[in-house]
Amino acid sequence: MADIVSRRDWGARPPRGSYSSISSTRGVKVHYTGGHVDPAIVDDHQKCVALVRSIQGFHMDGNGWIDIGYSLLCCPHQKVFEGRGPHHIPAANGPGLNSGHYAVLGMVGSTGLTRPTDDILHGILDAVEYLRDRGGAGREIKGHRDGYSTDCPGEPLYDWVRRGAPRPGGPVEPPGPHPPFPGRVLKYPPVMVGEDVRTWQRQMSRRGWNIDVDGLYGEASRDVCRRFQREKGLSATGTVNRTTWEAAWEAPVT
Repeated sequence: MADIVSRRDWGARPPRGSYSSISSTRGVKVHYTGGHVDPAIVDDHQKCVALVRSIQGFHMDGNGWIDIGYSLLCCPHQKVFEGRGPHHIPAANGPGLNSGHYAVLGMVGSTGLTRPTDDILHGILDAVEYLRDRGGAGREIKGHRDGYSTDCPGEPLYDWVRRGAPRPGGPVEPPGPHPPFPGRVLKYPPVMVGEDVRTWQRQMSRRGWNIDVDGLYGEASRDVCRRFQREKGLSATGTVNRTTWEAAWEAPVT
């Protein structure tokens, strides 16, 4: 298990306001810095500390956020820096998406150090376990780009996420036949927004249904859902529950 570097230990500035609270999430979104990361941080932990401070400064002074936007940050020494921490809504996932997942940064960038070391990956997974244990995080491990238009977390780190986020040196679990049910029904009203909606819409489009893949579970999506449920002999509620979700991945797909 990674060492947790407290806010006091890395010299965090105090937040400018109160965090919004959250009891649990569907899981964790993985991020990178999006800028240059000096490869020298691999050999000098104090450079990792300086990087975390600079990220907080950019988020507070550049973005105008009350604090650093990540829940936790992971460096190449398998240390996990405390950001906003568990039970606090992050700011880094994107508008409307922050309450769904915690935000965990791996200290790689778009230039310089771009490929995560094994210790960075161990740190991310240790952070995920910490947030599951302390913050009610669910089983999902996704990339920032899942549900938000961005290059984050970069191709090397996102490739690892797509492979199921295996622990280095451990067994690789084969992917399931379809994305697991997200654990909440997609229904209207209220309008449901997010990557779970988009995943279902994309699969329905692949099956030949005329549906916008926009992440918005509005009236048009509800109508497609009802017609699909009738086709499958299900109760036509217009709500994507577990049975309807799993039916969307049953053959045949046209």
